[in-house]
Amino acid sequence: MKPEVFPDAETLAQHTADWLIGLAAAKQGRFVVSLSGGSTPKRLYQLLADSPRRERFPWDRTHFFWGDERFVPPDSPSSNWRMTREAMLDHVPVPTANVHPVPTTAMTHDQAAMAYERTLKDFYGNETLAPDRPLFDVMLLGLGTNGHTASLFPGMPVIEERKRWVGWMEDREAGVRITLTYPALESSAETAFLVAGADKQPMLKRLLAADPGIPAGRLNPGGRLHVFADRAAAGT
Repeated sequence: MKPEVFPDAETLAQHTADWLIGLAAAKQGRFVVSLSGGSTPKRLYQLLADSPRRERFPWDRTHFFWGDERFVPPDSPSSNWRMTREAMLDHVPVPTANVHPVPTTAMTHDQAAMAYERTLKDFYGNETLAPDRPLFDVMLLGLGTNGHTASLFPGMPVIEERKRWVGWMEDREAGVRITLTYPALESSAETAFLVAGADKQPMLKRLLAADPGIPAGRLNPGGRLHVFADRAAAGT
């Protein structure tokens, strides 16, 4: 596939914000988004929380989940929840009941993964994902320099998980992380990789080739797949 290439990370974030608003406007009823961590999504969230986009987005019927989370307290500087809250959620009229962060306190990481899976299943209304009824309307994903997406890192047992919707991984450098597994990540009407920076060039090429040698390349979304990249990442 070919990526949609933008001059820089700022233009990429602006495009993604307007793309999200368009999808939300076209959807009847609740609109369900799985969020990603990282600097490019952070700018996207800031743009959505600022006028005029804030007034155009249907916060009252949008539900937010997370594709992955570091197993740290919610106020940790490493927390995806904290980043998203400070960049967007604290500044928009989204109902508290519509925000579904990954639990990271008062339980083990495996208990947290099971609890978040229970949250997803209760929200979905079924124990099994149906191909014709995606869990999410939009799945936002990043791409790591090692080819990971969400927290599906190379060599981790969780990348082989095909039954559970949520799992965990532990890495010496990355720490402990809770992550959606392939079944949940792939259950979305629209999936968008946001890729910025020259250091992403090698892995972007492998992603576009659907290289199964990297976790991101093994993703097989049930809906439409988009790759939004800046020129530095695309090498153009």
